[in-house]
Amino acid sequence: RGRAWSCEGLDMAGGLRVSAGLEMSCARREAEPLLHEQPRTGNPYTEDALLRSYLKRHLPPEVQEEVSQDLEKFGNRLITEIQPLAWECALNPPVFQQYDAWGQRLDHIITCSAWKRMKEISAEEGLIAEAYERRYSNWSRVHQAIKLYLFSNFSGGFNCPLAMTDGAAKVIESLGVPGFLKNVFDHLTSRDPKKFWTSGQWMTELKGGSDVANGTETLARKQPDGTYHLHGFKWFTSAADSDVTLTLARKADAKGHVKQGSGGLSLFYLKVRDEDGKLNNIKVQRLKDKLGTRQMATAELWLDGAKAELISAEGRGVASISHMLNITRIYNVIGAVASMRRMISLSREYALRRVAFGKLLKDHPLHMQTIARMEVQTRGAFLLAMEIVRLLGLAETNMANEQDQLLLRLLVPVAKLYTGKQASAVVVEAMECFGGQGYMEDTGLPVIVRDTLVLSIWEGTTNILSLDVLRSLTKSQGQVMTVFISTVQRKLDLASSTEKLEAAVKLVREALRLVQSAGSKGVATMEVAARDFSYSLARIYAGALLIEHAAHPSSSATDVSTAQRWCNQELCPVSTELKNGSYDAEEAFMDSCLVYDGSPVAHSKL
Repeated sequence: RGRAWSCEGLDMAGGLRVSAGLEMSCARREAEPLLHEQPRTGNPYTEDALLRSYLKRHLPPEVQEEVSQDLEKFGNRLITEIQPLAWECALNPPVFQQYDAWGQRLDHIITCSAWKRMKEISAEEGLIAEAYERRYSNWSRVHQAIKLYLFSNFSGGFNCPLAMTDGAAKVIESLGVPGFLKNVFDHLTSRDPKKFWTSGQWMTELKGGSDVANGTETLARKQPDGTYHLHGFKWFTSAADSDVTLTLARKADAKGHVKQGSGGLSLFYLKVRDEDGKLNNIKVQRLKDKLGTRQMATAELWLDGAKAELISAEGRGVASISHMLNITRIYNVIGAVASMRRMISLSREYALRRVAFGKLLKDHPLHMQTIARMEVQTRGAFLLAMEIVRLLGLAETNMANEQDQLLLRLLVPVAKLYTGKQASAVVVEAMECFGGQGYMEDTGLPVIVRDTLVLSIWEGTTNILSLDVLRSLTKSQGQVMTVFISTVQRKLDLASSTEKLEAAVKLVREALRLVQSAGSKGVATMEVAARDFSYSLARIYAGALLIEHAAHPSSSATDVSTAQRWCNQELCPVSTELKNGSYDAEEAFMDSCLVYDGSPVAHSKL
């Protein structure tokens, strides 16, 4: 490879002889590597204008000053120490060693040193502790959420076990931190790397993911000492190397009978390993071969008499673990916004370096328009994430009124389902900003894309959460929708006197009227319309938040432009589809016909 190839004297097709000048040019090109300037971003906190302005407007001055100092310090640590560890995690995914050289079963899940270091850093930075120490009262959740937002794309996938750990701590706190769980809670919320534990969330079994009530088959048999032995198969367990876990099981009576449905499920706590590191009567069948989040061990596990403790009231397992699901869904929202922000940060930085057609990418208006459109989506998603975190902070400090609690119940599934889809679209679009380089593994960009795609699946798919949104309306007898409408109207009223926002306010008001009308349709119609209805709620509320942000006296021209651009999209897709008759019974039947057109077996069953 070190020698330049020579074309001298060769007859090419058509009799063309290659000149000595071209020969030298070819030699130089072979010797020169293809150079693209790598995009290099700085401190992710100081470079995020929207984040800093949000904190300045919402946090009390003394809290904002302390939090800002901590975030700037953390941002420096991310780019100097944590980012290289994330790359090491990506290059060294977990390995499963089932047997030793002599045939003895081990079931060891081997993780790299960088993954272990991420766990230590999580404790040192108080990524879980911050939320439960509550040194900033209701603003502690916001502080923690922003650290997680900054950490997410530098974490090497460790944000997932943190989500479940926070969720487990939340469940224990909701139970009043009973005596036998006090030690567990202290470990889950510790700042000491030597004491810090992570938790799993073992719910998915062979028969179902989101259909927990009908898909859970694991049995719990009570022992003389009051503990339980669990028997069953967990089909999908994220962060299988965690220290402890919460899991659902059906308590069996003396005759082995169990109660079916959600009323037969109880919540159990168990340690994954004993003090010697031996698994708690758990067998690892295999590690999952996933599209993304490969840095984290996800396994299939057999529970063969795993020792566990009942921590919920009998038959109240689903209700108890719902606290965990609420937290993990919020983490999902934070991760979605973080992925969008990271890809846009890299894209805009690359545009300052990459030359195409004689000028920098930043000087091509179409390219800037593409990134700006992604930026608008990201800003709306960010404010939506901060809103649910703010409401969570109020609820945890007993400062939330009934309206706040109802709004939180609605916005968590709405934000999770919408930002999950947003993030997938934005990161794929942003990958194009790098041309072919965006498709190259060693740039790290495909890692971000793959890890983002799971966000519309984890913690409930889009359709599952859309139906959950409808349940929140039904269970509250319409109160949730009343609170949603009044809250949006209140935010719009505050901006009504801002001339530049008049058009945006008018658009949101009209969308609010339309979605209110759509929400009054019958059950059958709403079930088919659930996804579009949920999208409408997300767009309307995010639009109101952007308008509220832009109406602030310290707002910038970009704040106003963002609100205007967001509101110029279709804010209420459910209304459009209702006009088109897309949710009629005839159309629903035709949906099935279209899907199975050409399938003789399926067609006979329609």
